[in-house]
Amino acid sequence: MSERLPRVTAADTIKAIQKIGFSFSRQSGSHKIYKNDKENRVTVPIHSGKILLPKTLVSILKDAELSVEKFRELLK
Repeated sequence: MSERLPRVTAADTIKAIQKIGFSFSRQSGSHKIYKNDKENRVTVPIHSGKILLPKTLVSILKDAELSVEKFRELLK
């Protein structure tokens, strides 16, 4: 992932992963857990409008099997 990561909130990230088939599974404290048909799991920390840390976003993209380029397209 040599491409620069976008600065996004948890809400924007959730909208993007829902477009590729992830749906809400459950919540554990301030973390929402989403799953898709292949049983891949993505955990998104929810902290009222704060920008996700780059390391956290990299982990989310890896779990969702998304490239930075594809993620940027989903944000539009």
